[in-house]
Amino acid sequence: MIQISETAQAHFRKLIERESLPGLGVRLSAHMPGTAQADVRLEFAEPADLGGDEWAVDCEGFTLWVDAASVRFLDGAEIDYQPQATGGQLQIRAPKIKGEAPAESASLVERVRWVIEHEVNPQLAQHRGHVSLEEVTRDGIVVLRFGGGCHGCGMVDVTLKQGIEKTLLGRVPGVTAVRDATDHDTGQAPYMPRGSA
Repeated sequence: MIQISETAQAHFRKLIERESLPGLGVRLSAHMPGTAQADVRLEFAEPADLGGDEWAVDCEGFTLWVDAASVRFLDGAEIDYQPQATGGQLQIRAPKIKGEAPAESASLVERVRWVIEHEVNPQLAQHRGHVSLEEVTRDGIVVLRFGGGCHGCGMVDVTLKQGIEKTLLGRVPGVTAVRDATDHDTGQAPYMPRGSA
């Protein structure tokens, strides 16, 4: 269920009335849901803009359309508008948009993938890099493949041992080691070229 405050409804209603387009409403969707980069998108939508599978939330004087694929990530979202002397501030809180961490009973692969996506890759993105999960062996060895600025980087061994392996060993019970399956000689845009480290 999505909560939209009376002040937010009044704000949207005022904006919609200015446009004076029949059937104009507000569409809410999740961009890149379930990832660390997830964000909420809010935009005006005419009936012709809708795909037909949106969920409708009836508001005072307009309809809030929720993208069907985003519903589970936007469940529990709150939309509020705080009027201020200089205008106002729209606030959207969507606690489930980045997904929910897997339970301890989830598979080792799911738990490893969650930590990589939500903790490791956001850190690597600062250097234009990322890792993808190749496999998790029966013995708990996580095999990764580096990409972007990490592919061929002279500091990748430090990143692997001091960063990624340390994080996974500390956060995911069952992980015993982390290995790199990347051919770093083929890296085309390393953050720090090999030999300069």
